[in-house]
Amino acid sequence: MGYPTIAAMIFILAYVLFIVFPTRRMSVAVAGALVLVVTGVLSPLEAAQAINWNVMGIFVGTLAVADVFMESRMPAFIAEAIINKAKNTAWAVLLICAMTGFISAFVENVATVLIVAPIALSLARKLKINPVNMMIGIAISSNLQGTATLIGDPPSMLLGGYAKMTFMDFFFYHGRPSIFFAVELGALVSFFVLYAFFRSLRQKENLRLTEKVLSFFPTVLLAGLIVLLALSSFFDTGFSYLAGILCMIAGIVAILWRKFIFKGGVRATLRALDWDTTFFLAGVFVLVGAMTHTGWIDRTAEFLSSLVGSNIFLGYTLLVFVAVFVSAFVDNVPFLAAMLPVAISMAERLGVSPSLFLFGLLVGASLGGNITPIGASANIVACGLLKKEGYKVGFWQFAKMGLPFTLAAVAAAYLFVWFVWSH
Repeated sequence: MGYPTIAAMIFILAYVLFIVFPTRRMSVAVAGALVLVVTGVLSPLEAAQAINWNVMGIFVGTLAVADVFMESRMPAFIAEAIINKAKNTAWAVLLICAMTGFISAFVENVATVLIVAPIALSLARKLKINPVNMMIGIAISSNLQGTATLIGDPPSMLLGGYAKMTFMDFFFYHGRPSIFFAVELGALVSFFVLYAFFRSLRQKENLRLTEKVLSFFPTVLLAGLIVLLALSSFFDTGFSYLAGILCMIAGIVAILWRKFIFKGGVRATLRALDWDTTFFLAGVFVLVGAMTHTGWIDRTAEFLSSLVGSNIFLGYTLLVFVAVFVSAFVDNVPFLAAMLPVAISMAERLGVSPSLFLFGLLVGASLGGNITPIGASANIVACGLLKKEGYKVGFWQFAKMGLPFTLAAVAAAYLFVWFVWSH
C-alpha cells in the first residue's frame, strides 16, 4: 500500500470520526497525525512543518486574553447598559446580538457566547419570555462576525495562514475591500431577519445594574493587542511569525496579571484554556499536510476544475454553496483546512485571483454552520446553556432562524466578493 493511499484512508477515516464522535475530535486528529508519522507518510520534521505555528500562537494567545477580558466583567457591564438604554425589549435583544458580533470579531466565538449568555438569560427570566430565540440569535451573530477579522475565529486564522494575510489584509487586500466588508454587508442584510423574529417584543424593562467592571486592564490589553496586530502588518508582510508572537506575549501578560491581581493560579488558568481545540487544530494541520504532500489536493482541484470547465462564476458558486451545505453538518475547521489549498489550486487553473475563491470559501464554511445546532461550537454551547435552563432546542427550531439568517448573510457576502474580486 503506497503512501498516497495510506494518507487518503487516514484522512477520510478521521473526518468520518469527526462527524460520528464530535466530542472526541481532538483525540481523533492527534491519533491520525501520529499514525501518519508512524507509517512514514510524513517524517516528524515534515509533520512539524505542516503545522502553522503562527496561527497556533494567535489562537492560544488570544484565548488567554479573552479569558481575562471575560473575567473583568466589562462585556457583561456593557450588555446591561445596552438593555437599559434600549427603547424596548426587541431593540435590547437586537443590540445584544450586535454587541455579541462586535466582541466576536476580536474574541473567539465560544468565549463570546459565554460572555453574553448570562445577561440574555437574566433578561428572559425578568420578562418571563422563552430565551431560545434570543440565545440562537446570539450564537449565529457570534459565528457571523467571527469571520470578519484575523483573530475572530479559527477559520479566519486558517485563511490568514494559508494566504499569508495580515490583520489589516482582512480590511483592505491589494487595494480592494476585503473580507471584513463582505461580512459586514452580510450582517446588515441578516439584521432584518433577526428583526423579523424579535419585533413583537414591545415591552420595556430596566435591569437593576448588578455588574461592576473588576478591572479595565484586560480591555486595555485586548485593545492594545489589536493595535499591535494592525501595526505588525507593516513589519511581517508574509504573515510568518510576528502576529503569533505578539498574541503569545499578550497571553502570557494576561496569565501573569490574573495570577498577581486576581490571585488566580497559573495552573488553573492554563487548564481553563481550550486545549482541546488547540491540539485539534494542530492535528488537522498534519492531516491536511499529508494530503498535500502526497498529491491529493492537486488531484481534487483538478477534478473540481474539470466539472466547471472555464466557467469561473460556476466554480465560485459551487465552492461557496457546497461549503455552506457541508459546514451545516461538519465542523468548519477541518473542512476549511482541507479546502483552502484546493481553492488556491482551482483559482490558478482557472486563471483568476485566488482571493475570489478563498474569500468565498471562508464565507460559505464559516456561515454555513449557522444553519443547524451542530454546525458550530458556539451553537452547541448556546444549546447546552439552554438545556441547563430547562429548554430543549430541536434541529428544526434552530434552523427556523438559522437558515434564513444564513441565506441572507451568505447571499450578500457572496455577491460582494464576486463583484469586488472576480475581475
